[in-house]
Amino acid sequence: MKNNIIIVLAAFLVSAMAISGCKKNDYKNDGGKSNPYVNMTTYDYLKSNPQFDSLVKVIDRAGLKDVVNSNITFFATTNYSIVPYVAAKKNQVAIQTGNENFNFGIKDIPAQELSDSLKTYMFQGVINRDQITLDGKLYTSLLGPIPNVQYLIKFRRSFDYNSYLDHVDYVTYTKVRGTRDDQEPDLNAIPNNLKDLSADVQTSGIVTKTGVVHVLTGFHRLFFNAQPLGN
Repeated sequence: MKNNIIIVLAAFLVSAMAISGCKKNDYKNDGGKSNPYVNMTTYDYLKSNPQFDSLVKVIDRAGLKDVVNSNITFFATTNYSIVPYVAAKKNQVAIQTGNENFNFGIKDIPAQELSDSLKTYMFQGVINRDQITLDGKLYTSLLGPIPNVQYLIKFRRSFDYNSYLDHVDYVTYTKVRGTRDDQEPDLNAIPNNLKDLSADVQTSGIVTKTGVVHVLTGFHRLFFNAQPLGN
């Protein structure tokens, strides 16, 4: 219980600091800069920022640099999302082999697996705050049609910080499995394996020379991976 309280308090402090930064630096509600233009390609922008070091390694391993630099909207993940994913994949191999003492990294994950999965964060054309609504819209990712899966991009409106702002509209990226949970009359009736998986965007609407980048919160684990991390 004590650890849970600490985690909640830490999350609150991070959110409060983000909102404070929004007011001082004229940021958008979820952290998107008022001047969103970056005079670099999407790949170069990611490579220039240390928080995307692991993502760049994934892109390189997947052979997707040219795709990342095409006219797409990319929901980018930070190191905080990728480190636990790699740890989970290592743990999977450790269980399979019965050996925990080995080096394991992004280079050890199949390139095709990374390529296919990373494309689910990529969408053709521009999807920016001007195109996003509270009702949201379903999209097909660059991976192409997936049976029983679509991707929902919408605003999640929050009134949690009304002492600072009237409301906060977070861009959300949602993997819809089956029907949209937000349109179901009884959420409790949805089986766990069909519940939608969502992640908020912490910084939205970064416009590069080649496309648009939305940065997902670090609380999101890459590819919505839920495998155990091991000891």
